[in-house]
Amino acid sequence: MRHFSSILLVLFLAVLPSCKYFNGKKSKTLAEMLVRQDSIHVADSIKNVLNQLMALEAAKLDSARKADEERLAMEGKYKYNIIVGSFITPEYAIVFSELYKKQGYDARILKIQGSKFQLVAAEGHDSFKKAVVRLASFQDTVSIDSWMYIKK
Repeated sequence: MRHFSSILLVLFLAVLPSCKYFNGKKSKTLAEMLVRQDSIHVADSIKNVLNQLMALEAAKLDSARKADEERLAMEGKYKYNIIVGSFITPEYAIVFSELYKKQGYDARILKIQGSKFQLVAAEGHDSFKKAVVRLASFQDTVSIDSWMYIKK
């Protein structure tokens, strides 16, 4: 029986590594776990930043969509428009419309389908009679080159 227990003890010691092996293995595993945990934190941070950027981009797109809808609503608001300028370059149209806005007019930019030109309207009217009267007055006092654009 003694031989059996000593053989069993030798086999047990031979099969199982030393404590030094276990301690080294545990510390390596712990280091690997810390590195993995750190990489998970970095990945989560990147994911959070991406989600924030996507939310900002969605907000920008929504804001641009609303601005376009408002612009289209304002463009289609009046059928008869008193035009004070037409431009191919959008920046010129913006500057010109701002000039008339500073003078107190309800200036806006009309984009014509199928044309490169953008029209700067100083005023818009629903009634043809009112638009003709205002156009004559406008040509006498503000801009002799103004004309009327009738939207279909």
